[in-house]
Amino acid sequence: MNQTTGPRRRLRTLLATVGTAAAAALVLAGCSAGSPSSGSSGSSTGAGDSGAYPVTITTALGTTTIDSAPKRVVALGWGDAETALALGVQPVGASDWLGFGGDGVGPWLKNAYTKSPKIIGTLEPSYEQIVALKPDVILDVNSSGDQARYDKLSKIAPTVAVPKGAKNYATTTKQQVTMIAKALGKVAKGKQLLTSVDDAFTAAKKAHPEFAGKSAVIGAFTSEGYGAYSSNDTRVQYMQRLGFTQPKKIDDLAGDQFSASLSDENLDLLDADLTVILPIFQTAEQASASALFQKVPSVEAGHAIVVSDKDVASSFSAGTVPAILWSLKRLPDEFQAKLG
Repeated sequence: MNQTTGPRRRLRTLLATVGTAAAAALVLAGCSAGSPSSGSSGSSTGAGDSGAYPVTITTALGTTTIDSAPKRVVALGWGDAETALALGVQPVGASDWLGFGGDGVGPWLKNAYTKSPKIIGTLEPSYEQIVALKPDVILDVNSSGDQARYDKLSKIAPTVAVPKGAKNYATTTKQQVTMIAKALGKVAKGKQLLTSVDDAFTAAKKAHPEFAGKSAVIGAFTSEGYGAYSSNDTRVQYMQRLGFTQPKKIDDLAGDQFSASLSDENLDLLDADLTVILPIFQTAEQASASALFQKVPSVEAGHAIVVSDKDVASSFSAGTVPAILWSLKRLPDEFQAKLG
């Protein structure tokens, strides 16, 4: 799927913009739930928690220097606002990628804001709204990696963009936390957050030794059909950290993208020891209705989950530390029940 067009490209865009949907609706965005322990975090200099500035951060789109501790933060990337909140900083503007409404965060961060942020558009943010917020730093870390977008934002305020080497919407959790923590002067707190995720995955994996070596396919269903996530995506990385393996056939089809569209002819690629389907702007009933889907061996055998709970699906897709910790208290037991 290196070069998809028409319906396939639109499917991939849906997957990326709302990523799992609620998947809660945003089911697929390579938004990064990436393995917190893998990937580079973007080079940076500065003293972080010591409060010493300026801080310089090198991104895929340019080098950003932040002269003093930010007081007005606008968080635009997928999960960037939740990451800032987890670090103890409340953005004055934020994007609601998963369509939560309200303050634009999941139940794992309920009441995290003392003052609600201005909600900014996702794929096409209003630059006028951003200017009006008078930010002294803009976070666009888990984003499209679009140079024109970065250039526009950088004219407003120092902008922390995607890390070097990252694919669009495929910034890992470790990269996201590390870069944002550096920008906000919260390096020690960032390390604590990543350690908490490492510990939670270790505990979940220990509690479920039956996951080791089992294959899992994470798929999505939109109005245009089915798709599957590749190892470049955070949801797959989440499963790998629990001990599951990713079928090579999915990665081969996706190439360097975070997802691949599936036709009726290759719907069997969803087959695995465990199949998890995230409906995007569709219901679980719609995702399950296809006769061909019902004939996928793992579905027919009862080893498939079509996620119907929006919050659970969103926690799986958000890729932020608070969402990961929340989901790890719920999803592993569901996975175990379907493995049989």
